[in-house]
Amino acid sequence: MDTTLLVLAAGMGSRYGGLKQLDPVGPGGEVVLDYSVHDAARAGFNKVVFVIRREFEEVFRETVISRYEGRITVDLVFQDLAELPEGFVLPAGREKPWGTGHAIWCARHAVTDRFLAVNADDFYGAEAFSMMREFLTSCTADDLRMALVAYRLANTLSEHGAVSRGVCEAAPDRTLRSVEECVGILRSPDGRIRGTDTAGREREFTGEELVSMNFWGFTPAVFGHLERHFTDFLASGGLGQQKSEFYIPSAVTAILASGRATATVLPSAGHWFGVTYKEDRDRVARTLSDLTARGLYHSPLWQHSA
Repeated sequence: MDTTLLVLAAGMGSRYGGLKQLDPVGPGGEVVLDYSVHDAARAGFNKVVFVIRREFEEVFRETVISRYEGRITVDLVFQDLAELPEGFVLPAGREKPWGTGHAIWCARHAVTDRFLAVNADDFYGAEAFSMMREFLTSCTADDLRMALVAYRLANTLSEHGAVSRGVCEAAPDRTLRSVEECVGILRSPDGRIRGTDTAGREREFTGEELVSMNFWGFTPAVFGHLERHFTDFLASGGLGQQKSEFYIPSAVTAILASGRATATVLPSAGHWFGVTYKEDRDRVARTLSDLTARGLYHSPLWQHSA
């Protein structure tokens, strides 16, 4: 069965400064996304598609794609600002990418089977890839079924500043009902975790809430629905706002609200980590070094791997 890893790598990381996806953090000079490709291949994914900005193509091919030659099939697509549904034209002055929902939609011609979409600069752990691979093998290519590997909020916080997280609402049977984007989430000195919900209200969290870190499993049937909801987003004011973004959690929530699809939450007991702030880099490097020392990864990463 063919399954594809779709890596969203078009963001520059404005808070971090620079193309953080290419910053070496592993003990053998690996970048974070190397671990996603490695864990996906080990779980049985046989293709990886990177979504990048066109201006990064040369450096990306030289420093990233060359690592995977002979290990997994690789393709590359561009998140082009001007690639919009029929009837829409890129407004003058727009420079910011349209968001993760648009990035996935831009890959619709390169991804023809069941797929997993992940952020390029996040570490998810091998268990997450195995769980998602098992879910995708239970789907047919034309099923409109989705899944999300979700993490405990407390396992996703940064020590160096506030973060945004998609807080999941799920039924007892782990059917996903919605994902609410909450911002400014921070653990205060007294240990309490607080943030702001979509209505602008302050909210206190227990830390046990399951949150989306953009680890989504889809079938190709999702692309038509993404286009429909992206069209609605543009038509309802998104086109005229210079910094508006079409996020995949809100797109999934809209698809679920239409009653046309189902989504399953797959809880992970692991720790997600990533480089949200520049200061996070040292912790990521230490953690990867520790995982390697414990024998969970080789250094260099691909040594003896299947």
